[in-house]
Amino acid sequence: MSDNLPTVSIGLAVFNGEKYLTKAIDSILLQTFTDFELIICDNDSSDRTESICRQYAAQDPRIRYYRNPTNIGGVNNENLTFELSKGKYFRLMAHDDLLTPELIEKSVAVLEKHPEIILCYSKIVIIDSEGRQTETINLTIGGESKPHERFRRLASKEHKCEATYALTRSDVLKKVDPQLNYSDSDRNFLAELGLQGKFHKIDEPLFYKRYHQERSIEVYRDRYKRMAWFHPHIDENDLPYSSYFMYWRQVFHFLTIISRAPIDFKNKVFCYSYIFTWSKKSRKKLVTEILMLISQNPLLRRQ
Repeated sequence: MSDNLPTVSIGLAVFNGEKYLTKAIDSILLQTFTDFELIICDNDSSDRTESICRQYAAQDPRIRYYRNPTNIGGVNNENLTFELSKGKYFRLMAHDDLLTPELIEKSVAVLEKHPEIILCYSKIVIIDSEGRQTETINLTIGGESKPHERFRRLASKEHKCEATYALTRSDVLKKVDPQLNYSDSDRNFLAELGLQGKFHKIDEPLFYKRYHQERSIEVYRDRYKRMAWFHPHIDENDLPYSSYFMYWRQVFHFLTIISRAPIDFKNKVFCYSYIFTWSKKSRKKLVTEILMLISQNPLLRRQ
């Protein structure tokens, strides 16, 4: 590490991850690029996660382990890993995913050579709970030349926000909102990054994303019930009415992102136009959320 600061920070957020955690950490420590720090934020796990992490941290000075005294929510824990980071570049890591040994080295090479690129990702191999390969994601997104074109594609539903797990310039991450506490906020996060600069995809399968029944998105398949992952104190079967505004919150967040983006007026107009179209396509969901508010709010029901 130069000047005691790492080139790369890897943020690993984990909650009760003992089943896959060892393999995930090993894949990080096997990187051919070694000038990195690994920040592990443990969200008050109740399994063997703490002992596993402490054992690794005792063996490698590049690992910093933090344990939250209480569960602060999934996205808050992920964001904490970046807040604690010191590197020039940052990559988020899930406790059940795997990296090939060359991923960080090849990603750093791209960002060092091309200052106009703000984020670098690769082809993604999907694996199951046993590590068996099931498919390959080869979508190229975020590399469009015009900001409004990047915004349109990143705000769309044609991807599953896989680029959230990519090596990104830390100084750019500090300019945008982190992922916020509502379902699908990672789409807004990527859309705002796309207004900051271009993405680049390495045309090699260097990242293994694990899909299994214990993933939060599988446990909370309903968009609204998934609020319990963001806010652990919420009962997924008894959600407060304020939790039912995912689509409205997303629309207003998109508008905020566009208004402050470092792009010219013409690009902003195109972005606003796309969100108008996006809202029209989602109008049934937006109306449903208003009806949910009326049905659940006793003050509104009396009127």
